[in-house]
Amino acid sequence: MKKHSLFFCAGLLFTAARIAQAAEPAGPKFETDVRPILKAHCWQCHGEVEELKGELDTRLARLVLQGGESGPAIVPGRHAESLLYERVSSGEMPPGPKTLSKQEIAILARWIDAGAGTLRPEPEILAREGNFTEEDQQHWSFQPIQRAELPTVENTRQLRSPIDAFLLARLEELGLGYSQPASRETLIRRLSLDLHGLPPPPAAVEMFVADQEPGAYDRLVDRLLSSPAYGERWARHWLDVAGYADSDGVTKQDSVRAWAYKYRDYVIRAFNTDKPWDSFLIEQLAGDELLTAPYENLSRQQADKLIATGFLRMSPDGSSGSTLDQDATRNQTVAEVIKVVSTSLLGLSVGCAQCHPHRYDPITQTDYYRLRALLEPSYDWKNWRNPDARLVSQWSQQTRQRAEEVDRQLKELADKRDAELDAAVSKVVGERIAKLPEEIRQPARLARETPQGDRNEEQNQLVEDHPFLKVTRNSLQEIESQLKNEILSRWDPLIEETGKKRPLRDYLMCLTEVPGKVPLTHLFARGDFKQPGGDVAPGELSILDSAGLMIPLNNPELPTSGRRLAYARHLTSGRHPLLARVLVNRFWMHHFGIGLVSTPGEFGVQGERPSHPDLLDWLAAEFMESGWSLKQLQRLIVTSTAYRQIAARNEKAEAIDPDNRLLGRMSVRRLEAETVRDSLLAISGQLLNKMYGPPAPVSLDAVGQRVIVSVNQYDPSGRLLRDVAAVGDDQFRRTIYIQVRRSMPLGVLVPFDLPTLKPNCQLRTFSTNAPQSLLMMNDPFVLQQVECLAELIFSQVGADPARQLQRAWQIVLGRQPTDAQQQAGQKFLEEQAAAIRKASPQLANPQQAALSHLCQALVSSNGFLYVE
Repeated sequence: MKKHSLFFCAGLLFTAARIAQAAEPAGPKFETDVRPILKAHCWQCHGEVEELKGELDTRLARLVLQGGESGPAIVPGRHAESLLYERVSSGEMPPGPKTLSKQEIAILARWIDAGAGTLRPEPEILAREGNFTEEDQQHWSFQPIQRAELPTVENTRQLRSPIDAFLLARLEELGLGYSQPASRETLIRRLSLDLHGLPPPPAAVEMFVADQEPGAYDRLVDRLLSSPAYGERWARHWLDVAGYADSDGVTKQDSVRAWAYKYRDYVIRAFNTDKPWDSFLIEQLAGDELLTAPYENLSRQQADKLIATGFLRMSPDGSSGSTLDQDATRNQTVAEVIKVVSTSLLGLSVGCAQCHPHRYDPITQTDYYRLRALLEPSYDWKNWRNPDARLVSQWSQQTRQRAEEVDRQLKELADKRDAELDAAVSKVVGERIAKLPEEIRQPARLARETPQGDRNEEQNQLVEDHPFLKVTRNSLQEIESQLKNEILSRWDPLIEETGKKRPLRDYLMCLTEVPGKVPLTHLFARGDFKQPGGDVAPGELSILDSAGLMIPLNNPELPTSGRRLAYARHLTSGRHPLLARVLVNRFWMHHFGIGLVSTPGEFGVQGERPSHPDLLDWLAAEFMESGWSLKQLQRLIVTSTAYRQIAARNEKAEAIDPDNRLLGRMSVRRLEAETVRDSLLAISGQLLNKMYGPPAPVSLDAVGQRVIVSVNQYDPSGRLLRDVAAVGDDQFRRTIYIQVRRSMPLGVLVPFDLPTLKPNCQLRTFSTNAPQSLLMMNDPFVLQQVECLAELIFSQVGADPARQLQRAWQIVLGRQPTDAQQQAGQKFLEEQAAAIRKASPQLANPQQAALSHLCQALVSSNGFLYVE
């Protein structure tokens, strides 16, 4: 770069003066267009480190112009002569596989050609961290939530909810409006699948269609919101972002979390009782800090607060794996928890800042460790507690005493059994020693009485020659199996019966702190725990902490540190700019298929801007001001005209709004994997409405498919499968009650985009692929359900093909068939029955078999797998 230095001497002062004047530059702007590129690709070597490589700092435009060892890095007005452009366009810089995109290189070129100007005068001095620009500070999601006034609209007859005013105003600006209202059959199916995750039964459809009294729709909404099925449906959404799983993950063992289900049940109860979300979140972040250790003799309400902290225990945790690097594994566990908390509550992915300042968002590395410091009193990596060591027993003092008494009785019985076995061994061995030649009887007795490690060579040889000399109570069966069996048959039933009196184990999988132990949190250089730096206090992201939030290091008024509790109350204070926006955006997404912000876990620079920012803020403010009630917010959403539209497309709206972000119609949505399975069980009459409790286990069947374990599953050799536990009818429970094993997801769910929990799921994907069709055609579970459905229909309407088809349509699709569908369907049934009679003349009921084929076609159709 030295060959350019003379040229730059002439132009340097001129360019520096232009920058200082901060006149509005033409073309790309440094602060908004260029700085983000340099931050993402260059700062790690030329800005963030103590020793700048090549003495070049790229954090300010004037520093880029000043250059480093090789002189100025840019030639204002001539990008081709600028070394910065030369290096990045050739791919030489930055080093490594990640290079600038063609678009980014073009932005740099245009900025240089336009004079390399800035929007405003640049600071004289830069701190090592936290150099936030006005653009950083003015990012939309970091601004206070403002409750906007409702906009005026022309077509006021289409306003059913305040939500409609915001949506309709945007549509009318573009010459659009709402579509026609959906039919009642469509609405009840849409509502049932949204609020319950189940299709409506035909009787419910008929009742709603027949109810012509005013308020019928509102009454339907209230019935659905008050049903226990509502909590089972909506808990699934929160469990996604919490990363709920019944196993630890990470290791091949994938240890089962036997008590994780209590958190799942807590979430279901919270949704059904409409627990205010400020309380819901405080309990999940700091429920243990609302109680006093040792957490004994808790009431149901107190236990729930402790169970709620399972939210912070759901991330993958491989620390119980003995073959792993424990320090690395422990720190990774903490990092995963931070990711769950930040993406679920802040809508930000802060993990990038673990090693260096965030490449895109105004999040410093110190910010990351401030969040870590909130958790470190519970997740102290130097004084780690493995998952099992974190469990808290829920036995009362009386229960504990009862268990101790049973244990005493068991020990007494076992001691008596063992004494009898020992006596039998002494007698049998003594009789055998007596039969030995006289000269070795006494040496044999002495060899037997001598511990194995103390025997001399002669004694070892005696034992080797006469193996009965080493028989113990545990190996008595080797010489007298009948005698041992007789003794065990007298004692073992007594021991087993006594053992049944012992209370069942009862633990909570929760997060707690060790009283009196508050570790320091250190900033790790480059994220390496082996390179700890200075201490970091707990706190909020600095870009958000305009009010100077103070998190205690160790609150003397609490038995815990108080860190998580203080932060939880700060989040739910009503003044946090992110939390309510993030939450209501997710709620909206689950009703309309896409959020007002289409990136629900990314409200930073890399995320999408809201399609209706005023509506998002209005919803957030309304949510908080109405007591953080989700059900109240949902009533506003599902009773709106926007929600009650048809999903049919029209050319005019399609040309203006092809992605339907403005909601001039309803969007068609594919059912989630769990809803497909639950709906199949519901329409077949097999669904078991049993709530709460341990999950039905998942295992491999004889051909390697992952299935819900049933009592009759054996391998080809006739042995019970490994990990098998009899579940009986529990295999027909809703999917939320089926074990979520990270290494072994239920096979019938996988083709329908079942999320991988690494560590959580911020946004589900929906695809159309061949395995989905193959599963609906061949999977034993699907075949079983359509056969049960056919049997159910046959029992209800008999052998009349016309009535069979109508009933199948009502149950599967929630509506009556059209005349054309009726005719084609009856013809299909008749042809299928004739073909089955010919192919299988021994089959008792070919009509029912034909009906099962029709049912399978219906459940494989878009009418069943999608909701409009």
